[in-house]
Amino acid sequence: MFIKQIYTKCLAQASYYIESEGEVVIIDPIRDIDEYVNLINTNNSKLKYILETHFHADFISGHLELAKKYSSPIIFGPNASPPYNIISKDDGDLIEIGKIKIKILHTPGHTLESVSYLLIDENEKEYAVFTGDTLFVGDVGIPDVAQRYENITKEELASILYDSLDKLMILDDEVILYPGHGKGTQCGKNLSSDTFSTIGKQRKLNYALNFENKSKFIDSICSNIPNPPGYFLEAVNKNAKGYNDYDLIFERSHVALDEFKFLDLVNKNNCVVIDSRDPNEFAKKHLKDSINIGLKGSFAISAGNLIDVNSDVLIISNPGDENESIKRLLRVGFDNIIGFLDGSIEKFQDEHIMDSIQQVKSKNLDENYNDYKIIDVRTKSEYKSSHLLNSINLPLFDITDEKNILNKDENYLIHCQTGYRSMIASSLFKKMNLNVVEIKDGFKGILNSENKNLIVC
Repeated sequence: MFIKQIYTKCLAQASYYIESEGEVVIIDPIRDIDEYVNLINTNNSKLKYILETHFHADFISGHLELAKKYSSPIIFGPNASPPYNIISKDDGDLIEIGKIKIKILHTPGHTLESVSYLLIDENEKEYAVFTGDTLFVGDVGIPDVAQRYENITKEELASILYDSLDKLMILDDEVILYPGHGKGTQCGKNLSSDTFSTIGKQRKLNYALNFENKSKFIDSICSNIPNPPGYFLEAVNKNAKGYNDYDLIFERSHVALDEFKFLDLVNKNNCVVIDSRDPNEFAKKHLKDSINIGLKGSFAISAGNLIDVNSDVLIISNPGDENESIKRLLRVGFDNIIGFLDGSIEKFQDEHIMDSIQQVKSKNLDENYNDYKIIDVRTKSEYKSSHLLNSINLPLFDITDEKNILNKDENYLIHCQTGYRSMIASSLFKKMNLNVVEIKDGFKGILNSENKNLIVC
């Protein structure tokens, strides 16, 4: 038996490759399936089933891509009835792969069709459970993330989830827990940075499994559930109803544009320009009104939260990063990528169309910045834990909704924890014609700084 967790950092998402005696199942694959294909080819194995834990909201699944390539059946649990061919399994059903079995556990609550997959090894021992978005390391899935059910409330979903967790808590302590996400997803509120655990550890350490009763569980799980970002709704729709062929979309997106054609499309088509370069490179020089979302971070999640996935998109990247930029955007449903700048940003010779963002390190913040208002773009929980005195908390993903609270006549210092989110925010603020300076080393630098002008509370 061979199990490989395939963790996609820019989605904070885990899929799984499981093989026994040359037969394979893949659980919750992402849209670009090359890594699964390479594993199958390397091992000279056969894909027997594609297992989906639920209709995903935060990424486009690769279930249809794999089914098309290998003519392998897709398995869902109860309450899933997409227009494409699937095998629907009931609670308690078994499927066999080589010398192992997988038992379907219907665990609704995150969504009504959610299931977990219990792996039973060659010795008939319950070895591992793949829980999708039902149970995470350190948390459980938020009910009603994107599927706005007409006849059921989030409180009712949380009640169902509470009961579903009982099916997992009767498993032995040593059963390995393999969740669908790690820290960074918006499908939970308190995830650990660990990407796997055991049932025993979670029974002891997971706050969501230790409430006195169902009522307190429901109150906690349902508190402060944000509205889902727009791309969640689009992803659920595509995953449940079907989507266009990945290879065709990638080919259509992979169009190298010279600087003249690129600018022509910006001006005429009202395209969104995503610059995937390093934040510090972007700060020095970038195309006016472009949005910096660096590849070395939560690229796909940030793009999905801040930009309408139905927008026409143009990409600026470091030469050689074009394919990766396109691939990651397609993972969350940006199917209208028009093309990318062919070559370096230095191709733009007209300085009137270029811009920059001033950066300053925390140790150099002095009286010259006394009239600047400080904007902290970290999450509410990060801000609540510790923040600069008199700073304003405006979480990154709330900027486009709350932009009217800022004034074009003011000067702003922008920071996050390390500098990644603050440059995204600064690029958005510049697009709004605001006067901004980014604190380059972020709150982490502030905490390590001996600057007496910075008061942390």
